[in-house]
Amino acid sequence: MRQTTMAKPADVKRTWYVVDGEGQTLGRLATTVAHVLRGKHKPTYTPNVDCGDYVIVINAAKVEMTGNKLNTEKYYNHSGYFGGMRVRTAKEMKEKYPEEWVERAIKGMLPHTRLGDVQRGHLFVYAGSEHPHAAQKPVELKVKG
Repeated sequence: MRQTTMAKPADVKRTWYVVDGEGQTLGRLATTVAHVLRGKHKPTYTPNVDCGDYVIVINAAKVEMTGNKLNTEKYYNHSGYFGGMRVRTAKEMKEKYPEEWVERAIKGMLPHTRLGDVQRGHLFVYAGSEHPHAAQKPVELKVKG
């Protein structure tokens, strides 16, 4: 008889991955990174345990969007006060806030729970090609497409 093995938090082995966003499509990059952050690429994946890995995204300023989405896609924030709605286009986000732009795409693909908050903490996004995580010896992660 076979038995399903459930991962324990103490048994999880984490590795560091680095993803180069240059020339990548935002959605394809975000799905791949979210997949690794959740740990779905491992045979020991358990939905209620954080068994994902750490991911570093470099060159976030060089990530692309297909079609006319840079002009039509909108990002909304509200301060909670009357008239506190702020709307920014994807083009504006890419130019001024490339790290937040990529982080928001990945955040939308993670669970919106306490477990998702922990998994989001394992994501590091940088606009340029330099990152301060060389001591962790990150492995390159390829994104299809």
